[in-house]
Amino acid sequence: MDLDFEQQPVAEAGARPRGTPRTNVDRLVAVAVAGQVAHPIIRANPYRMGRDGVPRLLPGSGGIVLNRRVGDPAVGLAGDHVEAGVSLHNNGREVVGPPDGPNRALMFYSCVGNRARVLNGAAVGSVGTVVGKHGGINHVIVDFPPRVKRRLAIGDRIQIEAHGQGLTLPGHPSLSALNLSPRLLRRWGVRTEGKRLHVPITHFVPARIMGSGFGRSEGVLGDLDIQLSDARVRRRYRLESLRLGDLVAICSLDYRFGPSARPGAVTVGVVVHSDSHIAGHGPGVTPLLMGPVASFHLVREPRANLAWVLGLRLRPGV
Repeated sequence: MDLDFEQQPVAEAGARPRGTPRTNVDRLVAVAVAGQVAHPIIRANPYRMGRDGVPRLLPGSGGIVLNRRVGDPAVGLAGDHVEAGVSLHNNGREVVGPPDGPNRALMFYSCVGNRARVLNGAAVGSVGTVVGKHGGINHVIVDFPPRVKRRLAIGDRIQIEAHGQGLTLPGHPSLSALNLSPRLLRRWGVRTEGKRLHVPITHFVPARIMGSGFGRSEGVLGDLDIQLSDARVRRRYRLESLRLGDLVAICSLDYRFGPSARPGAVTVGVVVHSDSHIAGHGPGVTPLLMGPVASFHLVREPRANLAWVLGLRLRPGV
């Protein structure tokens, strides 16, 4: 199928493209949230112990990734948990609720596809796009064009037009949405086919190989990692070709109330960080849509990646 690669902004409300599922977009609440460009963090021991017993010294999460972004390979980098763009963290502390409440709110409200604007510094006024969330380190990840990233500085403030939490699809009551902006839903190529939802994806992933991220009680503050330690599974499901920003279907996984292995369920999400050598870790997936497999028509589409769905890139390398 052909996806819509038109790069002009699309209104969040108004007339729906033909076949696009009905939503409650007119009832959603848009909230401005903000964070700072986060510096990378190194623990006391800079070595990362691999599942093969080999310690490695590699770049990790955080900062401004200058030469990698959505559309680029997620597997095989000389890095570990590398995020797909500019990493945000709100460093404010709160006396009401948990001390890290401002950052938890940044994580919760932000949805994939939301627009983000630089508030200060040499890149002030530049606009990017939220492309994922990374739990554990608790970053929101924003994509900007390379020319903008080279003007950004650690600590620059970025404000997000957070819009999407609470999204429902009235025509598909068995399906749930998390972290999904109306903007992304419009551009994705998702459409109603009778009682099923036609959803373009790049890969099928079996739930049995999912790792870090299990044990959470929600799906809005992070991601779940794909373990790539089994070479046969990697080859069978073509997982070595995973890219940052790929929209993938995890089969027999229910992410409505936190990730749970459940026969007959499917969770569709987006790849937000690169592979890892650490046991139980790998490319991270932030959940977007989930429900019974009978409610989906999942179709492989090589360009089902945020880079092209949202018009963030014209082609690889650009």
